[in-house]
Amino acid sequence: MELVALSGEIVVLLFLAGLLAGLVDSVAGGGGLVALPALLFIGLPPQLALGTLKLQGSFGTLSAAWNYLDKKQASLQKSLPGILFTLVGATAGSCLIQLLDPAFLKPVIPFMLLAVFIFTLFSKNLGRTDSRAMMDRKPFYMVFGTSLGFYDGFFGPGTGSFWTVALMSLRGCNMTKATAYTKIMNFTSNIVALSWFIVGGNVIWTIGLVMAAGQLIGARIGSNMAITKGIRFIRPFFLTVIFVTISRLMYTNFNQ
Repeated sequence: MELVALSGEIVVLLFLAGLLAGLVDSVAGGGGLVALPALLFIGLPPQLALGTLKLQGSFGTLSAAWNYLDKKQASLQKSLPGILFTLVGATAGSCLIQLLDPAFLKPVIPFMLLAVFIFTLFSKNLGRTDSRAMMDRKPFYMVFGTSLGFYDGFFGPGTGSFWTVALMSLRGCNMTKATAYTKIMNFTSNIVALSWFIVGGNVIWTIGLVMAAGQLIGARIGSNMAITKGIRFIRPFFLTVIFVTISRLMYTNFNQ
């Protein structure tokens, strides 16, 4: 896609949207709730908006994942099975979306997220400390890396929420650690989906890179806050983002 000229006001808007999206996404996922409306607001058609969203989002998830790894909240070696299976799943999902319309998933996802919201809300001690794993690491990543990688490549909303709750409830991770591993998996599926959007010519590089600059800063700020403040900060933020995601998806479903 050719580079496009941007006015100063639009550059500032996109940068700030990227910064806020990066902050939100690095803590609780759902940064697309901020970034996608900004891209649609400046007049991009949906396919271009989604492709450009993946470009700027990849920078944010990379920045957050790198920070979590650097602060020893996650291990790259322990992430390798998850990265591998997420790569496979996201590739399959990204290929299939070129052939199918993901609209059939839209009525289902809000209710899946509602289940995550209720489960997290009433599980007061979930993610407060590390606990006994209910599922071994390799089988866990085989199941969730493949399925959630596929889902993120195919559709996407709520992927980070699903990852975080699965890591807390089945792998026994505290909430900070679960968020850290979630960002590593999110980056993997984002970069795969981005590759397919690039092949399809559905990325506007100037816009994506402006937002990416904001994403890098926002993701670093958000991940630092998550690391230093822990579950007291992440839990309410996480629940708020899930609630807003559910509300937006339901509003979209009922107004089409």
